[in-house]
Amino acid sequence: MSLEKRRLGTTEMNLTTVGIGTFAMGGGNYRYSWGPQDDQRSIDTIRYAVEHGVNWLDTAPIYGLGHAEEVVGRALREIPESDRPYVFTKAGMVFDPSKPFQDPEFNLRPESLRRELEDSLRRLQLEYIDLYLLHWPDRIGTPIEDSWNQMVQFLEEGKVRAIGVSNFTVELLDACEAIRHVDMLQPPLSLIRRESGADVIPWCDAHGTGVVVYQPLQAGILTEIMSTELLASFTEDDLRRPQAEFQEPNFSRELALRDALRPIAARHNSSVVAVAVGWDLAWPGVTGAIVGARSSQEVDGYAELGSPHLTTQDLADIAEAITQTKAGGGPAAPAHVGAK
Repeated sequence: MSLEKRRLGTTEMNLTTVGIGTFAMGGGNYRYSWGPQDDQRSIDTIRYAVEHGVNWLDTAPIYGLGHAEEVVGRALREIPESDRPYVFTKAGMVFDPSKPFQDPEFNLRPESLRRELEDSLRRLQLEYIDLYLLHWPDRIGTPIEDSWNQMVQFLEEGKVRAIGVSNFTVELLDACEAIRHVDMLQPPLSLIRRESGADVIPWCDAHGTGVVVYQPLQAGILTEIMSTELLASFTEDDLRRPQAEFQEPNFSRELALRDALRPIAARHNSSVVAVAVGWDLAWPGVTGAIVGARSSQEVDGYAELGSPHLTTQDLADIAEAITQTKAGGGPAAPAHVGAK
């Protein structure tokens, strides 16, 4: 598998343009589940991806209430040290394992961050984490300066190699940057959820902060297999069921946008999924995209993700399809394409 690599901001990490997302590997029976998942299948998927060139994976304690990190740790034990992928994990969504369907506490207190870091290192069976992120902004009154200073301390202690944030606003990014450079931002970005292209992604491009986007396929909507019939088959504990993107009239608009990508995919002898991910990678400053996988067969499709490199005409055609279908929100194309 031949995958392009891009440098992550000002760090020394050169990342493949797609990486493994482990959300679904957390399994079922908790607040954010996408349904059951076999652990050995997850481990085999991670190993297969690494063997075929993917050089990073993304996880978090909240995925399966620690279970996804444990699965990643088991997979890493089976990968030679020389081939070990970069590991990204996060902190700030504090859960009670005895209450799996209760919302977590969005807590960025320094002492809580330290507990979470030590727990993640234990579950992952690592001495350090390549990139450590604040998962969401604090909701209990913790000053961001206190939280970011604690992240800097982790860096100085050698427990993490780089630090970043996820789901932060420009205001919060400015506050962190004033203390120490933000190595990476992880925002949502897809053809449906485009808002981050209006503010935080341009901020990162201007400040040398790497960007790794999540949900480029909008939880599977921008795939060839998504349909009303497939949606009806989702299990009751599947987190996607109540989301606005899966409700009408949004869902029909989004499928129409997905279908509008087919001629562009045909022009490049590619797939709708590759075009959707390629659109994310066309934004200046975007390093890579997190793509979930539950099986090695799904990883086989990674080879074409990020390829084709979409042309200005492709991006303009996609922008027109966004306008016609009225799907999602946010800018329809990067600024250099000229679409608003």
